[in-house]
Amino acid sequence: MEPQPVRLRLRVAPGASRPAIVGRYGDAWKIRVSASPERGRANDAVVALLADTLGVARPDIRIVAGLSSRDKVVELSGVTQQQANRRLTAGKEPA
Repeated sequence: MEPQPVRLRLRVAPGASRPAIVGRYGDAWKIRVSASPERGRANDAVVALLADTLGVARPDIRIVAGLSSRDKVVELSGVTQQQANRRLTAGKEPA
């Protein structure tokens, strides 16, 4: 039996000087990406940053809501909710 996919809420800030996991933003994770929001570049950068931070393959991450919004919902395969939260916390830039 395959585990259920994990969903994460994100608040994305495109056009940043460098990509980073900023930390919690209410019940979501705030992340910065350097790509601009034109033609899905920021969405691609979000997937790449999450894949690198969480240690999962890019095809295991899917944006399921908010394709044209700063507020997004992503669905992850291959990690549990606890693993995802722990890895995002570890990948957070220092305060």
